[in-house]
Amino acid sequence: MKRIAIAIAASALLAAPAFAGEHGHHEGNHAEVAGHHGPVADKVIAEQRKALAKNTKGKGFGPQAPRDIDAVGGNNQRIFNEAPASTEMDLCNIHFHKNAEHKAKDFSIYAGNGNGEGYQSGYKYDSSLLSKTELAPTKHKICDSHHSTLRPGDTIEVHYVYSTAQIKPGKGLGSCFNKDIPKQNPQLRVETQVYVLVNDKHAPSFKDFTKFGKAKSGLHQATGIPANTGTPVQYEGSTTGPGYNESGSPYQVSWSVRPHVAKVNIATVGKWCEKNAFEENHGHGVRNLVKNKKLLSKID
Repeated sequence: MKRIAIAIAASALLAAPAFAGEHGHHEGNHAEVAGHHGPVADKVIAEQRKALAKNTKGKGFGPQAPRDIDAVGGNNQRIFNEAPASTEMDLCNIHFHKNAEHKAKDFSIYAGNGNGEGYQSGYKYDSSLLSKTELAPTKHKICDSHHSTLRPGDTIEVHYVYSTAQIKPGKGLGSCFNKDIPKQNPQLRVETQVYVLVNDKHAPSFKDFTKFGKAKSGLHQATGIPANTGTPVQYEGSTTGPGYNESGSPYQVSWSVRPHVAKVNIATVGKWCEKNAFEENHGHGVRNLVKNKKLLSKID
């Protein structure tokens, strides 16, 4: 496919937080969400969607993410080369979002509008399908932050980020770019898996799901991504995070989103938050689901 490049200043790339927007806040409607302790009104989310449409209209933004992976339609024509398979790229970062950013049949319960800045929103697995034992409260707070604490029954979406740049896995977006080649614009792919947290010591460990190392090819690879959660839905999109609720993301990303959830022992997620190679200690906020077909690619 013909590639339509988006020029990005290297200094801006390297200075940006993890995928430039995952830690950010939207700029509009601030007065309405500031100090708001409950979920914001529907009109706040509607205004954010309206602002996103206005701020991207006619400006050449490529397809955006996240999306409903069961809905294949999309009218965005700003196509770009699909990134290689992740096995041909270097793993650069692993992080997770509290609640799923994407939507699919297995994680389709809307968590609500949240605080209007990406927290307490997104999509969830049906926790009523879990046992009372799996939902038993934990003795300690898990991945606690100002915005959220993880609890049994919660859903998280994990992003395993890959880059064509020669890099080593590390913290944030900067780890996906080779600092010795500042003008390089590498391709990015995100392998995505949604997990449901259970209070069960016999459930799989998050340590295993986030293992990584060097393959025989010399490339850094995540070696523990589940292989039994369905064929990944692949599409062309962008980076995510609530900082892009009202503006388009200029980053081109090839996505591979697995349609089924996997259970994970919540205690092991807590241990990972205490210490990991990516300096991650909490769940990131979510970007509003992109529904505007002018901002979505077609899923083949």
